[in-house]
This record gives sequence, structure tokens and C-alpha cells, in this order.
Amino acid sequence: MREPSVAPDTLSPEARHLAGRRSTLVSVVVNVVLTVAQGTIGVVAGSQALVADALHSLSDLVSDFVVLFAGHHSRKGADHDHPYGHQRFETAASLALGALLLAVGVGMLWAAVGKIQHPEGVQPVLGMALWVALGTLAAKEGLFRYMLRVAERVRSSMLVANAWHARSDAASSLVVALGIGGNLLGYHVLDPVAAIVVGLMVSRMGLRFGWDAMNDLMDRAADEDVVAALRDAMLQTPGLLGLHDLKTRKMGDLILVDVHLEIQADLTVEQGHAIATEARRRAMARDDVLNVMTHVDPVRLPRDAAVSA
Repeated sequence: MREPSVAPDTLSPEARHLAGRRSTLVSVVVNVVLTVAQGTIGVVAGSQALVADALHSLSDLVSDFVVLFAGHHSRKGADHDHPYGHQRFETAASLALGALLLAVGVGMLWAAVGKIQHPEGVQPVLGMALWVALGTLAAKEGLFRYMLRVAERVRSSMLVANAWHARSDAASSLVVALGIGGNLLGYHVLDPVAAIVVGLMVSRMGLRFGWDAMNDLMDRAADEDVVAALRDAMLQTPGLLGLHDLKTRKMGDLILVDVHLEIQADLTVEQGHAIATEARRRAMARDDVLNVMTHVDPVRLPRDAAVSA
């Protein structure tokens, strides 16, 4: 399924929501099929690694529903209790995804380590497990590329996180295929070893997503290049002498800005307000800026400079 080639800046909020929802529903269908196939064949073929990968696909399915839930609620407008809107629903969803991945990864490690400690209980697996692992690898890699393309087009960190979750599944499926292949060659312990590697990969990704989301919930600033672009845009405002104390904080995938504007002291209130309004308009022209709070600081210029100005 190919998304229309449309620049991010031309997409309306409704179009972005629909594109993200459509990609998530595609992921739901893929993960339902893979969870059933991996779980069933993993049990029948006696492959712990494939069963672990099925649990990973199941966690993807749960995360897809979390994304759909958060995507619905994050679109709500501002209200009395949430004057800046509900965009942080997406950040909270990313935190939940991280916690889910970490829990799944730790569970995989616990089960696989138990097998390693009792290697006599590890049995050879059936060849059908390898074909399912290879098919899963191809499906997950294709799903990742599709979801990441949509996520970048609509500029959603939550959808990016969900896409990379699919990529982690593709990587884990590769490890599972190698482990099953080694088991089929007679190295039976490689199947639980593959399950351990998958558990470590899933746990690492869960920690990374959770940490990033937690930083955003703690009002992490926007990237340095974004702050520099905001500064340059406002400094081009006619009549603005300078600015200081430019602060930003993340609000979901949007940015809140606070800034002190330096304006000539002997201007009228109306003139100073007009300059501040224009500076704010230039910052708000970015599609990732939710609101800009300005404070006017009067600057008294030397007489010669005031005359030349």
C-alpha cells in the first residue's frame, strides 16, 4: 500500500490523523496473522525462540491499540482542564509502549535463561519453524518501511516509535531464524540462546522509548536546530532589537515557546505590541509550534542610535 507523495506541510490535521490510523490498522492485521502463525507453529515445532517472537508480535498488537487510543484522544482541542490541548497523550502512549516492551523483554529472558540452565530439556525443532521465522522477517521489514514512511510524512513521534517497534521485530526474527537454523544443524541450545538475544533487544528498545517519553513529559527542550531557526525567524522582525531567554518545551510533537523581546523603550505601547505580535506570527508560521508566549523588555538606546534608528 503506497501513501500519496504529499509534503508534510500541506497535510491537514485530519489528513495526518487518517494516514496514521490507516498505517496502524495495517500493522494490526499483520500482527494478528503473525502472532497466530508464530505461536501455533512455535508450539508444534518445539521452538522457544519462535514462541518468544510470537509474544513480541503480540506486544506489537497491544501497542497498535495503544497508538489508536492515544491518536484519538490527542486530537481533542483545548478545554478548561487542558488549555494547551491533549497532544501529550501521544507522549504518554510512547511511555506505555516502552514499559510494555521492557516487560515483554524481561519475560523472554526469564524463560530462556531457565532453558539454558537445564540444557538437557532443550529438544530439536521441526523445519517448519524456520520457514515461519523467515516469512515473519520479510513481513516485519516491509511493515517497518511502510510505517516509518507514513510516520515521517505526518511527523508523529508516536508513529515513529511504533514503526521502529516493527523494525525490532524484523531484527529479532532474523536472530530467531539463525537460532532455529543452528538447532536444525544439531546445536540445540542455539534456540533458547536466540530467545535470550530477542529478549535483550526488546528490553533495550523499551528502555530507550520509555526514557525518551519521560524526558518529553519533563518538558524537554526542542532540538538545537529548531531553537536556532525560531530565533532567526523572530530576529528578522522589523523593529525588534534582540531577544533573550528563549525557552522551548515539547508538547507531544508540538512545541511551546517562551521568549523575551527587546524593543526600543520610547515607542508607544501600540507600536511595541505590533512588533511583538509580528515576531510571534513569524515563530507560529512553523507547523510544529503550538503557542508562543512573548514578554516585551524595553531597551533604551543611546541618543545617537535612537536618532539613526
